[in-house]
Amino acid sequence: MLNLKTWAKALKRDVMTLWFVLKHPQTPWYARTFAAILTAYALSPIDLIPDFIPVLGYLDDLIIVPAGVWFLLRIVPDQVLIESRTQADEWVRQGKKKPISFLGLASILAIWCIAAWATYMTVFN
Repeated sequence: MLNLKTWAKALKRDVMTLWFVLKHPQTPWYARTFAAILTAYALSPIDLIPDFIPVLGYLDDLIIVPAGVWFLLRIVPDQVLIESRTQADEWVRQGKKKPISFLGLASILAIWCIAAWATYMTVFN
């Protein structure tokens, strides 16, 4: 159980690191683009697949976000990663809350609306 808590804490720190990577001026465009998508999703107040849905609800928390974090940590330049990780550690040390991504919220709501519309059109037309 301790390993799971350690892993979750490290993942939270890494998401914050990527938030700072996104803002760093030396981050390459491709890493910035992927970091924008991942942090918008990870910092969104709602999930694409709600947690109350059995198995699938935790898929993003256990596979999608960690896999994205793992990938991004490998493509970001070392100096950018070091500086961003230092900023993230300071953020966590100060006890600040994680930022909320309203872009992620809007994107997920848009996906839900499109899926509801497509379902409606399929069923009633």
